[in-house]
Amino acid sequence: MRRTTEVEDLLRLHAPQVLGALVRRYGHFGAAEDSVQEALLAAAQQWPEHGVPDNPRGWLIKVAARRLTDQLRSEEARRRREETATALTPRDAFTAPPPGETRAPSEDDTLTLLFLCCHPGLTAAAQIALTLRAVGGLTTAEIARAHMVPEATMAQRISRAKQKIKGVSFRQPGPDDRDQRLAAVLQVLYLIFNEGYTATSGSHLHRAELAREAIRLTRAVRRLLPQEGAVTGLLALMLLTEARSAARTGPHGELIPLDEQDRTRWNRKAIDEGIALVEEALGQGQAGAYQLQAAIAALHDEAVRAEDTDWPQILALYDILVRTEPDPMAELGRAVAVSMVHGPQAGLAEVAKLEVGAPPGPQGPGGRLAGNHRLDAVRAHLLEKAGDAAAARAAYRLAAERTLSVPERRYLQTRAARLRARESKDGSREHPE
Repeated sequence: MRRTTEVEDLLRLHAPQVLGALVRRYGHFGAAEDSVQEALLAAAQQWPEHGVPDNPRGWLIKVAARRLTDQLRSEEARRRREETATALTPRDAFTAPPPGETRAPSEDDTLTLLFLCCHPGLTAAAQIALTLRAVGGLTTAEIARAHMVPEATMAQRISRAKQKIKGVSFRQPGPDDRDQRLAAVLQVLYLIFNEGYTATSGSHLHRAELAREAIRLTRAVRRLLPQEGAVTGLLALMLLTEARSAARTGPHGELIPLDEQDRTRWNRKAIDEGIALVEEALGQGQAGAYQLQAAIAALHDEAVRAEDTDWPQILALYDILVRTEPDPMAELGRAVAVSMVHGPQAGLAEVAKLEVGAPPGPQGPGGRLAGNHRLDAVRAHLLEKAGDAAAARAAYRLAAERTLSVPERRYLQTRAARLRARESKDGSREHPE
């Protein structure tokens, strides 16, 4: 069993590099991916029994290239395009790097493949699905389960994405658009992680497989771009956030808010690594959104108790964050920090600005977060702290109605019920029979 697990980890590590190598040499993204999947299946069947070859990536490249050229030759023969068939590289000409070589030429193909999967012509949903399939190595069924859609729907989404990028050259973007394309890659990885850490819908709060996959892929990007502060910051943010996952839910899957979590259950090893990465990221040029969010996460994770949290420093970082890269969710986090430093009424004033005080924009016709359940939940929490139980209860119930996450809904309903019980109890004391 252990050997099988080790083989699976090895295959997942090499899969994007093998696919990148084939796409770079032959093109035909869809056919190349099918051939890689066949090679992975052959390896999964043979390696546990016969042992892992000295050069596993070379073995996979050779087998996948053989199957791809066979497939392409068959298609070309059938279509009578002999001129194209004769131009194909002979199957044995694709030589793998020697076993002793530490860095194979195909390593950089992982990053190029990410750039391709995050092509600006694709929607965010298509970018995420294609990245998980081609770079993450997840099956279509696994991706469909993670997003809670039928497998046929996800297969169609991935197929459409492949067709959209058909014919796109397999190369890293040039200097003119490299930063923009890298930002798209990091945004996709960030979205994958967020969906894993706090699922937007369904019966589970945490989808560990998505969070782990996002961390693994971000580690891969960082190995290739170790000097990019945004990459380092994003990895730090993921590690520092995921470190709390074991304490976020109770025995029945119920949500436990940050200030009530058992911090002894936090992953100290991940926290230590994340803090070290934050320090490194802040030294890699001007701090962007990922570095600043990671620094905020580090301050939360460093606090032994909730009351030890350095809220003034967190507020200062949020002030920089919303000035640097305005984002509604960052502004909502800042509202919480304002309430912790200046009191719940000050926080409620900031929440009100987000709901009705924003100009028209991408979030809607006025009000950056109007109708968002997270805004309702924060407002409910601040109203409760301010002593307005009736208004807090109404806000909790509204937030519960608007969320698609079952654990979040149950948590919000529990908070509302608790306030209702408290009101009833206080009322019976004031008016004894």
